[in-house]
Amino acid sequence: MKKFRVKLKFIFLFIISLTINFLCLSQNPIGAWERYYDDEDGNNIRSVVIFSEKFQSIAMYNAKTGEFIYSNGGIWELNGNMMTEKVEFDTANSERVGDTLTFEVKITNDKLSLPDANWHFSKIDNGTPGDLNGAWLMSGRYRNGERQIRSTDRPRKTMKILSGTRFQWIAFDTEKKEFKGTGGGTYTTINGKYSEKIEFFSRNNSRVGMNLEFNYDIDKGIWIHKGKTSKGDPLHEIWVKRKK
Repeated sequence: MKKFRVKLKFIFLFIISLTINFLCLSQNPIGAWERYYDDEDGNNIRSVVIFSEKFQSIAMYNAKTGEFIYSNGGIWELNGNMMTEKVEFDTANSERVGDTLTFEVKITNDKLSLPDANWHFSKIDNGTPGDLNGAWLMSGRYRNGERQIRSTDRPRKTMKILSGTRFQWIAFDTEKKEFKGTGGGTYTTINGKYSEKIEFFSRNNSRVGMNLEFNYDIDKGIWIHKGKTSKGDPLHEIWVKRKK
């Protein structure tokens, strides 16, 4: 009888452990999500949101032309089904920068919903298979063979946030509450080559549809990014994983 009770206790604890793990996994937003809707003029709009461990960004753009419409993002935290976001950039209302917002989210394996806004997203990926999943900050570049480093703690940042297949870069200044620009699309990392296809670009819509290829290497947590810009200019950048 004693052995039977021990077995029952073990099974009970095992079931609780599985349940907790399942709930944690089902409520995990990390990766990329998308939503389509039609605006008042009948244009089909695509929204893509990317979550890394602590940071998130959302971009809205014309699904057909790639015309940029809107973006915001910042630092997020999830407690149960309530998400808290500290806004770092907002292209529609810069006064929101620095604000902390709390809203309900519902996450299943392949759906993410914001009930208050009646927004429903479908999962694109869960942070795989790309090698660069996470939020990265531009920390320097090479000019004429000379390495130039800049602080990533300053309020003016260039951040690139990637899921397993999607990327978005954003240049912003939290102190001045300024948005400088953004762009994004899909990417792959294969055999030391980082390739991206641009789906939206706030500064120049003519870049939409371009395919760019770069050499990349991860050395002690530092991403070395080398190739040519969308303008065709040489590019040799240094990126570090964002921690705060």
